[in-house]
Amino acid sequence: MKIINSSYEILTKLIGKEILKNIEIAGRTCYKSEDKITEESAKTFVKKIINSKHDSVLEHQGFSVRFINDRGVSHEQVRHRLSSFSQESTRYINYTKESKGGECSYISISNHLKNPEKSFDVWIKTMQFCEDAYKTMIDFGESPQIARSVLPNSLKTEIVITANLRQWRTIFKQRVSKEAHPQIREVMCPLLDELKILIPIIFDDINY
Repeated sequence: MKIINSSYEILTKLIGKEILKNIEIAGRTCYKSEDKITEESAKTFVKKIINSKHDSVLEHQGFSVRFINDRGVSHEQVRHRLSSFSQESTRYINYTKESKGGECSYISISNHLKNPEKSFDVWIKTMQFCEDAYKTMIDFGESPQIARSVLPNSLKTEIVITANLRQWRTIFKQRVSKEAHPQIREVMCPLLDELKILIPIIFDDINY
């Protein structure tokens, strides 16, 4: 059994200046104001686009992120319909094989417990029990897609999410909110901070 922390990795090379320029080129088509494009006009134009809620223009640009979090969190991530998802499959992966590490990995909940001294021990024992049950079923000849039924939401999963900028704005507004699940905020808040540096303007109005 392995305990790890949630993490993310931006898979798309993001050049903020070029992204803003491309959005400006697309957006000015609507107003036929291409003659107003200068080396420095993109930031101002995109900010006006966002303020006026002409969000469809933001759909012309997007990026992909790989998340490592628990399956419970991934169930929330795939709710965002206008996105593309590729997720680690418990149907086909046999976690008992040496090539897959020979054990299950779980996302730690220690940072979110109100009574960590007692609750973390309960959680650890439960994860171990679930993993032992999974391995026993595999030993009995059950397939991974059947044995997975005993695995918990804390099981580590990897999921790649691709979305356009408009959809990412929607995702962040929902998932960095103080009402969002603390484990999804654990990856979404630092991701938002990084994206504010990589792509100016687009996410500046979203805070947590």
